[in-house]
Amino acid sequence: MLDTGLLLIRLVIGLTFAGHGAQKLFGWFGGYGLKGTGGWLESIGVKPGVAMAFIAGLSELVGGLMFAAGVGIWPSAILLAFTMLVAILKVHGQNGYWVTQNGFEYNLTLITVVIGVALIGPGAYVLF
Repeated sequence: MLDTGLLLIRLVIGLTFAGHGAQKLFGWFGGYGLKGTGGWLESIGVKPGVAMAFIAGLSELVGGLMFAAGVGIWPSAILLAFTMLVAILKVHGQNGYWVTQNGFEYNLTLITVVIGVALIGPGAYVLF
């Protein structure tokens, strides 16, 4: 059951990250694409916005797919945790803890999950 639990966690968290990356990179799933995300990043002082949107989107897409597949669990966890740490430092940290006030609760939860899975290991069900 442990391996099945780890697979479920990896799939949901990893594919959710990949979806967020696709929002930033391609505008899929209701996202704004590179230009829109880059413009928003510029508006909050993160420059150059389009380049930073590309880096964040690529980190989420690649890291999320790797995490879901159980491949390179430490590199993927580090990519994803770092992306969430930047989100806390640049956007959510100033708003306190609770997500209802746009705080960092969700970001910290995701960091904990990806690092926790990396510490445990991906389980038996991995892509290769």
